[in-house]
Amino acid sequence: MRLRTLTIGISALLSAPFVAQAAKPAAAPAQPAAFAQCRVCHSVTKGGPAGLGPNLFGVVGAAAATRPGYAYSPAMKTSKIRWDRARLDTYLANPRAVVPGTKMVFAGLKDPAQRKAVIEYLAALK
Repeated sequence: MRLRTLTIGISALLSAPFVAQAAKPAAAPAQPAAFAQCRVCHSVTKGGPAGLGPNLFGVVGAAAATRPGYAYSPAMKTSKIRWDRARLDTYLANPRAVVPGTKMVFAGLKDPAQRKAVIEYLAALK
């Protein structure tokens, strides 16, 4: 009888709500509508390949021209940029003004609210 009581006690403990649950992977954040322009050239899949532009997964906080599998322009390679939110904001507004000679042909995202949405989306990709 004592063994049965012990077994029931352990079963109750293991099913208790305070037992650590297996961590669920975080859901990918929703892409803002403005990111559709970026998606033409950039992927955002962790470990994914570069497209016409480099993969942007985890780009916020990263140094410029360091993504593997992409041939950066000499201008971007020597820019010494760290992609924080403020730098991304100015770059996305007018890429050629921030890095003259960049290969990025995008004219810029002029709407500050759209830039903010894109930057927050990129920042969530970790």
